[in-house]
Amino acid sequence: MGGCFSDVRGGKQAIGGGSGPQHQLQNVGGGGGGHNDAVDFFFKTKGLDALFTQIELSFSASKLRDRDIMSKSDPMVVSYAKKRDGGLVELGRTEVILNNLNPIWIGKVPIAYQFEIVQPLVFHVYDVDTKYHNLPVKDLKLKDQEFLGEASCVLSEIVTKQSRSLTLNLHNKHGPGLKNFGTITVHAEETAASRNAVEVVFRCMHLDNKDLFSKSDPFLRISRIVEAGGSVPICKTEIVNNNLNPVWKPLCLSMRQFGSKENPLIIECFDFNSSGDHILIGQLQKSVADFERIHREKVGVNFILPSSHHRGHEKVLKGQLFVDSFVEKQLFSFIDYISSGFELNFMVAVDFTASNGHPRSPNSLHYIDPSGRLNAYQQAIIEVGDVIQFYDSDRRFPAWGFGGKTHDGLISHCFNLNGSPSSFEVEGVEGVMAAYASALQNVTLSGPTLFSQVINRAADLAGQSLSYNSSKYFVLLIITDGVLTDLQETKDAIIKASDLPLSILIVGVGNADFKQMEILDADNGHRLESSAGRIATRDIVQFVSMRDVHGGQISVVQSLLEELPGQFLTYMRSRDIKPIGASVPQSTYPP
Repeated sequence: MGGCFSDVRGGKQAIGGGSGPQHQLQNVGGGGGGHNDAVDFFFKTKGLDALFTQIELSFSASKLRDRDIMSKSDPMVVSYAKKRDGGLVELGRTEVILNNLNPIWIGKVPIAYQFEIVQPLVFHVYDVDTKYHNLPVKDLKLKDQEFLGEASCVLSEIVTKQSRSLTLNLHNKHGPGLKNFGTITVHAEETAASRNAVEVVFRCMHLDNKDLFSKSDPFLRISRIVEAGGSVPICKTEIVNNNLNPVWKPLCLSMRQFGSKENPLIIECFDFNSSGDHILIGQLQKSVADFERIHREKVGVNFILPSSHHRGHEKVLKGQLFVDSFVEKQLFSFIDYISSGFELNFMVAVDFTASNGHPRSPNSLHYIDPSGRLNAYQQAIIEVGDVIQFYDSDRRFPAWGFGGKTHDGLISHCFNLNGSPSSFEVEGVEGVMAAYASALQNVTLSGPTLFSQVINRAADLAGQSLSYNSSKYFVLLIITDGVLTDLQETKDAIIKASDLPLSILIVGVGNADFKQMEILDADNGHRLESSAGRIATRDIVQFVSMRDVHGGQISVVQSLLEELPGQFLTYMRSRDIKPIGASVPQSTYPP
């Protein structure tokens, strides 16, 4: 799921250094320009190798227009690739920064640089309305935000600069005019493929108090110094409220972010202010190797206040930074696991509820057209199946139906799609299609729509595998028209399953309102909560609307595999499961 929020809420959350893998895998806005191991692997095995260099774009801006009355603008950048016909394809979005006309964004936008073609880019800057600040940036409707300006260039203009940075004047959508909209600077860096990472726990003591009636609300921002001069922010911690001796949650930094253990990093400690005018408490210049030494020697290092902040000369402060934990680790990729012999086992469940319409009616989503034209479910099975069976080693799918009245006259919310009383597996996509067609002849559409039993059945299979094979990961595909009646029970089942090697992909067919599916997807930033108050340990659900796929808004391959690598890696890493045959020495320095 997209995990980066606007800076009102996100200003109090960590960005770019979470201990999970999501920050390593996805750009902030979840656009289509970034690297995805699963998608690349799928295309490469079909002989569709792309010759490209993976780079990341980072952004800063200066002298933006102020569109807010009582405060400053809350800017966000949206990046686009411009197609030959002039249409724009979104690549990604930065986070929103609160109350700032000269923002430096941390969120990066990945893009594949292909030197042999011209790649026009367009950048839009928006002022995000306060009432939308708790939404993930990828869910923001841009028409509801204030437009601050746009700029455009060709990607090669950025990467061929010695500094890899290009400053562009912002203007309105009708082209340059007399008004000054400010500037945007775009910086490009090639991403290094490396598994090496460090997990660090930072603590401070005796920080200077910058607040009058309470204590400072400190956070750390870490930036990498680049060869051409200047620095690029790579992550920041969450805010610790009202505390001069804060301890932050672990930060996981990949070599992709810090370059090498000897590269100099700037560590800045700020006092958070909701106005956006964060006050510098102090800063340091250290490397990852220094973090290791500081932890090993169990010493603190003093912050300094730069000369520009203190009467023309540098001041050493009493506030100190400590490293309470330092762990070197390797972050294996999705492909590392799959190529070493890990298996993805797919399961399919088809909606047989009456809300789909009677199968003999041409308006039904289950209508079998005598001319051979595929109905919505058949289309979904074939289009989805081409992707998912590629990753299933034996191509034997457990296949169920739910919400139908079977041959015994009883309504079942989890019946074997092939009609067998004992065997629930079918052979490949052809087997799913044949079992589906047969079930339409023998099962009466009924209801209500209950997901929980199918999810619990899939969870049972995933749970059973733990006793004999830790190299299996299960993906349940639910194809539905989107009308759900056991929402809380489904949440309970999902939350229970979040501890297991299982992901759930829900594919919506037809034109129904899919709001319930989007709730289960939890892309609003709130993890699901069970009826007993338990929170999901990780996100395991993704929802894809075939309406959007057929509308050309998203690729079926990209949409299906967008979140699977992250969900898979979250599970494997949380249990310290490594690829088969991997021998990974870890340097661990416990507190």
